[in-house]
Amino acid sequence: MKNSIVIRDQINNFNKTIEVSGDKSISIRWVLFSSIANGVSRAKNLLNSEDVHAALKAIKTLGIKYKLKKNICEIYGKGIKGYKYKKNLTINAENSGTLGRLLIGLLINTTEPIKLIGDKSLSKRDFRRISEPLSKFGAKFKLNNNKHLPLTIFGNPSLKGVHYEEKKGSAQCKSSVIFGAMRAKGYTFVKAKKSRNHTELLCKYLSLPITIQQKNKHDEIRIGEVKNLRPLNYNIPGDLSSAAFFVALTVLANDSQLTINKVNINPSRIGIITILKKMGIKITFKNLRFYRGERIADLKVKSPKIIKSINCPTKLNSSAIDEFLIIFIIAAKANGISYFRNLSELNQKESPRLSWGKYILNAMGIKTVTTKDSIKIYGNPDLKIDKKIVIKNYLKDHRVFMTSVIAALSFGGKWIIHDKDSIKTSFPNFLNILDQIKNLNNEKKKKYT
Repeated sequence: MKNSIVIRDQINNFNKTIEVSGDKSISIRWVLFSSIANGVSRAKNLLNSEDVHAALKAIKTLGIKYKLKKNICEIYGKGIKGYKYKKNLTINAENSGTLGRLLIGLLINTTEPIKLIGDKSLSKRDFRRISEPLSKFGAKFKLNNNKHLPLTIFGNPSLKGVHYEEKKGSAQCKSSVIFGAMRAKGYTFVKAKKSRNHTELLCKYLSLPITIQQKNKHDEIRIGEVKNLRPLNYNIPGDLSSAAFFVALTVLANDSQLTINKVNINPSRIGIITILKKMGIKITFKNLRFYRGERIADLKVKSPKIIKSINCPTKLNSSAIDEFLIIFIIAAKANGISYFRNLSELNQKESPRLSWGKYILNAMGIKTVTTKDSIKIYGNPDLKIDKKIVIKNYLKDHRVFMTSVIAALSFGGKWIIHDKDSIKTSFPNFLNILDQIKNLNNEKKKKYT
């Protein structure tokens, strides 16, 4: 039980202001862009997590130096052709799908075979969705069972631009192709279903040869070969995906409110905000400003008297894909039946999250009806849990852990949640911030064990 926590008590009402850790998606992308820039790039508030450390170790393996002190980092880029491709090179993406999938795009011109490996969870995820479009540039790939890690890249120094249609709404697939296009002669044309656009915004800020036309349901992107990148200095904003857990805690609490300062509210990321507003939650943005193309704001949320059920529009799926587990927990307290569809992408994450959503809700006593890509949740506004619930064996999926913690604090019961260290991949400070909220009302200070 050393790596587990036990939660027995519901949280009291609160009124608090907090900040969350740096945005993981931007942190990893900053590392990759800076590694191919000409000169020294500096970041403040870089997320201090295992996924970001894996990115730093990866570029070091490729001959790029960096200095890291707390959440400030400097990367000494050697330019677009600065990677050193040594013989018998192996890069470990650990638990990070973002790192593993994006980095492959930057390695397709390697002159030596490179092996990419990952942990047990990452090795179960689909990498064919990356190797297939990247092979069009001229690189070749060998995958375990034609789908999984370990993966070996056989690069091609004479890459040519391609046409690619991304149909799944995967920012990782789209971004990997964009990185590949930076190394290819001519232009690459991407027709991509709407998804996170951090990579495109960084390309535009760096004045790279990229044009983007936004259509109703997709984006049309053209990107040419990149010859030089200037250094990228960045003060990384708070991660909305991390903030979402504290938003949910506030929504599920009684007579509470919370302000979260300096959060990235990129329009391609705020699906959870739109969904919760449709469910009757009052959420406002304060001090809105723009930085490096991203929108930053202080986020304020109040607990509602009634949570409405929702027939969730599928057009919001991509912009809320990492938050659906916690949205499901909020729907458990809604007045009525909530319905979420076309969510097959949830099972392409660190664990099969749609299945885990069903498991947690059923353990809580909430009725669900599921298919391979949908879930109906029969909400119970009066739900109180008075039994023991054990959460374990979830492939180190940090969001399963954090979702379970919020559910425990919100609905009661005795929860035993295993693999506490899973949060180190994305949000090591999660429990510390939670303690700030829990100890507002002169409670005796209590650390999780």
